[in-house]
Amino acid sequence: MLENVTLGENVTIGFPELCNIYGCSIGNFSMIGPFVEIQKDVVVGRLVKIESHSFICSGVTICDRVFIGHNVTFVNDLFPAIDCAPVRLFQTIVEDDVVIGSGATILPCRIGQGALIGAGAVVTKDVPPWSLVVGNPGRV
Repeated sequence: MLENVTLGENVTIGFPELCNIYGCSIGNFSMIGPFVEIQKDVVVGRLVKIESHSFICSGVTICDRVFIGHNVTFVNDLFPAIDCAPVRLFQTIVEDDVVIGSGATILPCRIGQGALIGAGAVVTKDVPPWSLVVGNPGRV
């Protein structure tokens, strides 16, 4: 499903009927794999590759030349309410040239330019530019 999506030039969405993408923008020459969900108000930059089964929630900005591996999950609510009361959604910014390994979980933070997030890492705080983060919780 592609609903209210702003697509740049030459965007490739593998099996769009298997994706749930709505209310977001995707930049030029980006590639989106199957079984990906991208929620409203997400901004995806140019030359971004998002592999299958990844979930990108509202409030995430992904800059240019970013790679997101398979089954990466972004989280935007640090204090979920059981009673469905309005919640405060937090922002995540992924700067240029970042690589996020498969199975990583990204809590609200800023990931600095050129950072590498290891597979399976759980990122709970800001990541300095050009650093490597691994583990649970993620450590530089």
